Parts: sequence; structure tokens; C-alpha cells
Amino acid sequence: MVRQPKPGFRSGLDAVFLAAACPAQAGERVLEAGCGAGAASLCLLARVPGVSVTGVEIDAGLAALARENATENDLAAQFTIANADLTASWTELEAAGLFREAYDHVIANPPFFEHGRTRPSKDARNGRARAMAEGGFEDWARFLAAAARPSASATVIHTADALPQILAAFDRRFGALSILPLHPKAGAPAIRVIVSGIKGSRAPASILPGVVLHEADGAPTAAATAILRHGQSLSLRV
Repeated sequence: MVRQPKPGFRSGLDAVFLAAACPAQAGERVLEAGCGAGAASLCLLARVPGVSVTGVEIDAGLAALARENATENDLAAQFTIANADLTASWTELEAAGLFREAYDHVIANPPFFEHGRTRPSKDARNGRARAMAEGGFEDWARFLAAAARPSASATVIHTADALPQILAAFDRRFGALSILPLHPKAGAPAIRVIVSGIKGSRAPASILPGVVLHEADGAPTAAATAILRHGQSLSLRV
């Protein structure tokens, strides 16, 4: 169980799918940028015993809640949370307990919108979770690349219309990209994409067959249920 703030942004399907798409194995180190209350990291820890996860969260209240969630799920020893701004200097980030080129996998579910392109939120925490500065994904990609060890994987989930932005930010940082569209129903345009790449690789990109989330009557598909309810992994490596 993951407790989250009542008002404002709350993690859901995106966090579970992000965790399912991370190819971590026992004994490896994972970094989640913008971990919020810890939903994605805790899902990953529940699915893959033996991994260790470091979450980075700028909001002190959410960072504290992530620590409480880790403790309540008996995962505090495997889940470390750093209350830090990922756009800060590495001197500051290292002081917060983070390390450069140290993680086997890096993952993120960044804010979906840019300031000025969506209605401002009256709640500061919700606004920060929903929107970043224009061109802000470049900062996230830079941080992920700096934290990832050579040949580490990077996996992000975002809105489908952000795909060009993701590809541009990953260019020269992560290669061998696998792009997985998530469709709300069969025949409908994708609403999300999961993009996974390998640091330093120059291999070409691949677009994978999409995952359909709901049947025509709105019920979850068997594929979605396996991930959301039964902890099935989601392989993006071809």
C-alpha cells in the first residue's frame, strides 16, 4: 500500500507501468528521478526482491511520505530517498547522497506539461508535479545520463506527444531506444509512451507493438491487468 496526499497529483497507472518496464535484477542499483511518494519505486521493489532503489524528490513533504511508505512496506532498507533538486550542481547532489555514474538503471515519470502551456495550479505541490519549465526535460535527461553508469538503462514514461522531446533529449546520451505506445482502447491513438535506452549505445531505435489498456466496455485488458494487478514485468528489450 502506498499513501499519497489527498489533494493534488497522485500516482497511478503510469507509476506501475514505469516500474514494470525497468529491467532491474537482484543485486542492482536503481535511481528514480522525481519519485514523489514512492509508488513506482515501491512497485519495483515488490516485483524484484534484492534490488536497491534511490529516489530523488524535490518536495520535502513527499520525500518524507516516501520514507514512511517504505517503512510501512518493510522496504526501508532497500529504498533510500534524497530530498534534492535534480537540476542542482553535482556538488549539492552528492551532498544529498547521490552519486555520478553509479546506477544500473535510471527511471522517471516527469511532469507532463510545461509552464505556460497548461492552466496554472492553485496548489504549489500539484503545479510542480504537473508542469516543468519550458525545455525542462533536457535537464531531466542530463541528470539521468550523469547518474547512470556506462551501459545502464534509462526508462521514462510520458505523454505520446512528448516523444519528439524525449528523442531529442536522449540523443547522444542513450541509444538502442525501445518505444512502447500505450493505447486507451484498440484502434485509438496512444496516450502514453514508454521509452527505454542504453547509455552510450549507438544501436538504432525500435518501435514495439503497443499495449492496449482497456476493452471496448472500459474493462482493463488482460495485458493491463497482468501488469497492474499481478506484478508482471514489461520487457522493452528486443
